[in-house]
Amino acid sequence: MHRELRIGDLCAGIPVIQGGMGVGVSLSGLASAVARAGGIGIISTAQIGFRDPDFAKNPIECNLRAVAAEIKKAKEMAQGGIIGVNIMVATRRYEEYVKAAVKAGADCIISGAGLPLNLPELTKGFATKIAPIVSSRKSLSVIAKYWLKKYNRKPDFIVIEGPQAGGHLGFSNEELKTYTLQSYDEEIKSIMECAKEMELDAPVIVGGGVYTREDMEHYLAMGADGVQMGTRFVTTKECDASEAYKQAYIDAKKEDILIVKSPVGMPGRAIYNAFLEKVKAGERFMRGCKQCIKSCNPATAPYCITEALINAVEGRLDEGLIFCGSNAYRAQKIESVADIMEEFSL
Repeated sequence: MHRELRIGDLCAGIPVIQGGMGVGVSLSGLASAVARAGGIGIISTAQIGFRDPDFAKNPIECNLRAVAAEIKKAKEMAQGGIIGVNIMVATRRYEEYVKAAVKAGADCIISGAGLPLNLPELTKGFATKIAPIVSSRKSLSVIAKYWLKKYNRKPDFIVIEGPQAGGHLGFSNEELKTYTLQSYDEEIKSIMECAKEMELDAPVIVGGGVYTREDMEHYLAMGADGVQMGTRFVTTKECDASEAYKQAYIDAKKEDILIVKSPVGMPGRAIYNAFLEKVKAGERFMRGCKQCIKSCNPATAPYCITEALINAVEGRLDEGLIFCGSNAYRAQKIESVADIMEEFSL
């Protein structure tokens, strides 16, 4: 079976999109390695400028500069491979991030954590492909109808993200408690049917819980055109996170992975650690606002999610939040991106 992934004039030799992982987990290093190996590499724009000395004072300006710099760097290293970005709709000044990415030459933009209703308008005049992240038939229907009516535009591809994904999830706690893999497979089929009924003619990518080639084959057999995978790429030599962060995945047991309530109001999946224990005990870690997510209220938030994610990615795990997908406990060793992509291309 040789399956490639075609999105308009873009063609990935292996139907794998690397999931965007913030803060600082998927930057130019990981994205370019995946793109070079025949997949689609995705940079997360979430607080992407965190290494800039000016970040504490001017986070958004630092982020916008870093969006351009990381895309440029990734495209140079990708040797012709496909580089995209993941931009959360819930990001403060979302529109400016999208404009910075298209100007920098991003091949595609994947956008979730809210409905990316104005994405066609923000990318008008550029060749950048656009995709909403959806978790239900209803959300695809709302977005696609709005895009068609207002912009006469269809999604270039669609990313379905299931409840096994890492980081912030597009599900309520109740939904997360009641879903089964079988019931969510039915939802995926329903989303695909919706795309057919609306004649969107867009490749459908399924993510959330994809870890092995077998997982990919399951979704391809259901009619998907490709998969999105994040967690598996964290434990690679090329991943942009610290070695300590990668080791946390390797050390994690299944029971260490749990759903947490993020300070921005959404449920998220993370590895239980000393930091989460302190939060559970009622300790508060809120020092200033880094202008990340619109829904965060710094006056009541137990901790700054930006700070917690930066601490984790830089290796200060006891002060950090370690986001992960449901399969993080399956990581046994550090791999190379090329080896993983080979497994998915056989």
